[in-house]
Amino acid sequence: MQATQYLGKIIKELNGTADLIAAEEAEKLVNGILEAKKIFVAGAGRSGFMSKSFAMRMMHMGLDAYVVGETITPNLEQDDILIIGSGSGETRSLVSMAEKAKSLGATVALVTIFPESTIGQLADITVKLPGSPKDQSDNGYKTIQPMGSLFEQTLLLFYDAIILRCMEKKGLDSNTMFKRHANLE
Repeated sequence: MQATQYLGKIIKELNGTADLIAAEEAEKLVNGILEAKKIFVAGAGRSGFMSKSFAMRMMHMGLDAYVVGETITPNLEQDDILIIGSGSGETRSLVSMAEKAKSLGATVALVTIFPESTIGQLADITVKLPGSPKDQSDNGYKTIQPMGSLFEQTLLLFYDAIILRCMEKKGLDSNTMFKRHANLE
């Protein structure tokens, strides 16, 4: 099969994910973001890359958003939200972050394949995304892609959809956001 044919199959898989995400869970996340004083995002590996891109778009909207682990990340406080993207919801470093955030009285949100996971049990807001775990064990969702690729791609697109909903609620458009785009490139 040619690469372009694989691309078509990947897009078909992604098209099937949108209808499997609960709108009310997504709306809770939108509201949690817009009500928070500061927004922190975290994820490991490729999920972490998706989280960084999410933080960037929130910054473009004028929200006070940070990536956990960066040198300029401030302290998390009670009126803040920590958003974790984790397919398994079991990554030890992310579990520790969720526990710490809870102990400080912040809101914890998890976007995951497994809402019943350790982080899911700690979370105030949980959004379940379709996808297969990295070990490709059977969870009822099939993909041709390796490891957690479908989850990670869906995570990025879901985060972009959350951005669009936040933009709508704040009355922002792309031109408004572009004013905050980096200019020291």
